[in-house]
Amino acid sequence: MLALISGVMVLAQVLMAQARPESLAPLAEQVSPAVVNITTTTVIEGRTGPQGIVPEGSPFEDFFREFQDRNRGNGDTPRPRRSSALGSGFVISEDGYIVTNNHVIEEADEIEIEFFPGEGQPVQPLPAKVVGTDPTTDIALLKVEAPMPLKFVTFADSDTARVGDWVVAMGNPLGQGFSVSAGIVSARNRELSGSYDDYIQTDAAINRGNSGGPLFNMDGDVVGVNTAILSPNGGSIGIGFSMASNVVSKVVKQLKDFGETRRGWLGVRIQDVTDDVAEAMGLDAAKGALVTDVPDGPAKDAGMLSGDVILSFDGIEVEDTRGLVRTVGNTEVGKTVRVVVYREGKTETLKVTLGRREEAERQASRSGDDKDAPEQTEKQLLGLSVSVLTEELRGELNVPAGTDGLVIMSVDEASEAWEKGLRAGDVITEAGQQKVAAIADLEARIDEAQEAGRKSLLLLVRRSGEPRFVALNLPE
Repeated sequence: MLALISGVMVLAQVLMAQARPESLAPLAEQVSPAVVNITTTTVIEGRTGPQGIVPEGSPFEDFFREFQDRNRGNGDTPRPRRSSALGSGFVISEDGYIVTNNHVIEEADEIEIEFFPGEGQPVQPLPAKVVGTDPTTDIALLKVEAPMPLKFVTFADSDTARVGDWVVAMGNPLGQGFSVSAGIVSARNRELSGSYDDYIQTDAAINRGNSGGPLFNMDGDVVGVNTAILSPNGGSIGIGFSMASNVVSKVVKQLKDFGETRRGWLGVRIQDVTDDVAEAMGLDAAKGALVTDVPDGPAKDAGMLSGDVILSFDGIEVEDTRGLVRTVGNTEVGKTVRVVVYREGKTETLKVTLGRREEAERQASRSGDDKDAPEQTEKQLLGLSVSVLTEELRGELNVPAGTDGLVIMSVDEASEAWEKGLRAGDVITEAGQQKVAAIADLEARIDEAQEAGRKSLLLLVRRSGEPRFVALNLPE
């Protein structure tokens, strides 16, 4: 019996050894020519005085003012200064299309692409132009004009990635140059806060500068785009997130074809169907999406009502609100689809002609701009005291011109926000992967996340110009 057990253990060890590649060098050599370093440059307007460097009244104030005066030149106007940032990306076509994260190139005045050194590769960095961006999924598409066909990589079907599969991350972590790290798929279908999230969680080391770089499977195809990490200190602790390639490839195609995204829009507010709601409505199972409101739009035109439960959309069964939002968004704008709803104990089929989500959001924004209600300037949310970024605060914190967001004025030291490293002076520029410029914007993102049944909200926070994603739990 003992001999049998020993034999089984030896066999298991042999199988594990066979499953693990002896070396990742052949894979790294195969795909590295398509991985690029991205350097962005932003011109920041000069400011008078030593704001943001030393406190007012400090004994060092005169010293810093003299230092700034010397750097202004002969004129009275402070010199603009250039701020640089680093990120990663990868080539997806021989004619020079490159994928990266939107937050890597956002608001950049200049973008340079540095290629992996090797035969047949561009030796000098090449300037890149922005083809299009999608802040919702944090994806950007760039284009360079190279003197030769570029080596490129292709997207994998991320739905085939399994928990436990080996993956390799490549990029430019902490500005150290081309680097490779390996790990496994730790989890699938992670949702950080956005409506279109489909993240692959990995323990492959991802650090600042890896953003926008590829996550490869063992076939050398891109299974994800490295986007965010969870960390108390900004460094890798083995919890990284890559936007799934099946999401990225659809976004990239639209950016390439139109220069922008064009997502389908149904025009309803929805929530998940819980067990008690299903029982109260007479449904056999807690699935589908419960319609809570039907504002003017495609669904209202088709006769959809508040209280309807959407069971299927365009022939696809609806499991929950998240699945419906993603399915609708991936459907062609202007397409007429069949939507099966449960209403008063029976099903009905409605024909809905989809609108375009981006246009609906622009109209809603314009409508909100017309409101005369005074805007709140400071509020306590998620353990943070946040304030609108005024010009006075912009000057005190040295926030670059063109950066909009909410300033963190103070942080509750007993809160999760404090534990995750948020501090006074940080600037929240996005929440739920949408820009925030007013307190009402942050409140709306919190409400949307709670209505969709999500447990956390992803914030994009900038400190001294450096971006970092932080996910905060929402109140129950």
